[in-house]
Amino acid sequence: MKKTVFMDKYPVYSIEFLKSELRYSSAKEIVEYFKEKILNHPVAEFIAVFDHYAHTKKLNGDIMDGLLDAQNVIFCFGKAIPATKILAVRPRSIGISEFEDKIVIDFMEAPKEDLQKVMQDWTKGLKL
Repeated sequence: MKKTVFMDKYPVYSIEFLKSELRYSSAKEIVEYFKEKILNHPVAEFIAVFDHYAHTKKLNGDIMDGLLDAQNVIFCFGKAIPATKILAVRPRSIGISEFEDKIVIDFMEAPKEDLQKVMQDWTKGLKL
């Protein structure tokens, strides 16, 4: 898993898997995997799935070459509101991008290190 700073300000974690390395072969199957992880977590709350690909296509927006599907699983780990600014970093989103031969998972760094580790562990759990 690699951490980058996207657009000079957003800390994003990313990992790219060949489909042959995974237990799942499509973005939709991986959405279901993450939904199950969220629903079984003692604090996390599943919110929605956003079909980013369909939305962009409907708007006749630009879609990068080779992208077959793009989904966001939206959820929240929040169990406290210590300050108003915490709402700016919640809810969480895990992006799932599908290509012919690979899947890319991206998510923004969580404010709490232990929750960051949970998302990394979930993502690493996709591998065979």
